[in-house]
Amino acid sequence: MMLKTLLLHRTTTIHSLRCKFNTIPHREMTTGTQSIVSRLKSSGLLQTKGLIGGKWTDAYDGRTIEVNNPASGEVIASVACMGEKETKDAISSAYEAFGHWSKLTGSERSNRLRSWYNLLMEHKEELGELITLEQGKPLKEAIGEVGYGASFLEFFAEEAKRVYGDIIPSTLPDRRVLVIKQPVGVVAAITPWNFPLAMITRKVGPALACGCTVVIKPSEFTPLTALAAAELALQSGIPPGVLNVVMGDAPKIGNSLLESTQVRKITFTGSTAVGKKLMAGAAETVKKVSLELGGNAPCIVFDDADLEVALKGTLATKFRNSGQTCVCANRILVQEGIYEKFTSAFSNAVKDLKVGNGFSEGVVQGPLINEAAVQKVESFVQDAISKGAKVLAGGKRHSLGFTFYEPTIIGDVKNDMLIARQEVFGPVAPIIRFKTEEEAIQIANDTNAGLAAYLFTNSIKRSWRVSETLEYGIVGVNEGLVSTEVAPFGGYKQSGLGREGSKYGLDEYTEIKYICMGNLG
Repeated sequence: MMLKTLLLHRTTTIHSLRCKFNTIPHREMTTGTQSIVSRLKSSGLLQTKGLIGGKWTDAYDGRTIEVNNPASGEVIASVACMGEKETKDAISSAYEAFGHWSKLTGSERSNRLRSWYNLLMEHKEELGELITLEQGKPLKEAIGEVGYGASFLEFFAEEAKRVYGDIIPSTLPDRRVLVIKQPVGVVAAITPWNFPLAMITRKVGPALACGCTVVIKPSEFTPLTALAAAELALQSGIPPGVLNVVMGDAPKIGNSLLESTQVRKITFTGSTAVGKKLMAGAAETVKKVSLELGGNAPCIVFDDADLEVALKGTLATKFRNSGQTCVCANRILVQEGIYEKFTSAFSNAVKDLKVGNGFSEGVVQGPLINEAAVQKVESFVQDAISKGAKVLAGGKRHSLGFTFYEPTIIGDVKNDMLIARQEVFGPVAPIIRFKTEEEAIQIANDTNAGLAAYLFTNSIKRSWRVSETLEYGIVGVNEGLVSTEVAPFGGYKQSGLGREGSKYGLDEYTEIKYICMGNLG
């Protein structure tokens, strides 16, 4: 089955391919940006070619694609725009490297992953700058992503030595029943732009730990972070071909990965629409599939919640990365007894959020990734207003221009409005009033998504009761930031298949083999 949708975004918007030769006028870099880019080049972290078989490689036809700073429109760099031929060579390289890498001991693979982790942490400031340049999030938040992303390499470096099997008691005296776990083979990792480092390491860490080799396809909006991480992987001693990076012509790359019989696993983070196409395409060769897809996270604030804790947690889960995360609170459900008090305090807090270029002091919200993202947010807000919702804070593009949007709160939202049915993926907090616990649960579960949910209450009984009833793979109780490398990340329903992170994430990259040894008597 051919993949016809571009593998670019968490949203389902289809954008035209931007591969082009370096002859088109563009917005020049400012002195400040030039200084950062120059520093990154001198450190060797600003790579613009793909990585195939341990070699930095231009697109075979010479095409390039521009990478822009969403805060200014500046062109940071032009990178190779690859397609079918380059992807097939990357797959072949990974397939050849698999024979050696999979035969190494868990301890040997562990040492290489640990070295990669150390290098990421040594360069966390430069990597943070690179993330802010091409993705837009505030520098402090970007450096935090580096630490979070690196933690997966540290965790799975340790787990590489613990890919355990079993010996099962036999039903016959002259037989022995053994179970071993083996690496699945070549893995295709398709990653999004909102966390350009962490979404790579969360996939590649366990894959390499198990003995798999990988072809990474990063988003065309944020390939520079992926390439910098790959450069450090080479420096860490990970052998040529074990990790490859191709970017550019998304349909051709995606089709090549799906059609190859040498690729045995697809792991994808992105929109549900694209995830479904990948799942269908993978069926042709019966590949294993892990999908971390869209969310529609409810954040339930009960009457008995600690107001300060609820405000802090809701702000954190809604406005981190300008609302561009799959586990962002997409619907804030507030019980009627605390509705006015919470909404007033929440609106005041949101009005104080500083918006701007991620390199500016004190900025907590950067730009959205592109113009299409802003237009989507605008359409959702206008739909809600037209159906009776009220803007309590923000509600329009920011005066800074470009792709900046004001932190926004909308009250009197109903669960049938577009903004409550689909993932807004922007800095807009729709607030829904509810009366009873049963009503809140019904509203929360009334969606095809099931990734993350949050609730705030001082009742331990309610904490257990509601957590177990919510149809979500992740539940935060009195906490808005729940992601960690030691816990499983993944969703119910149409939010995906499989889990990432933790010991459970390791099994996504293995095959279970049963060995029966007979006639031993």
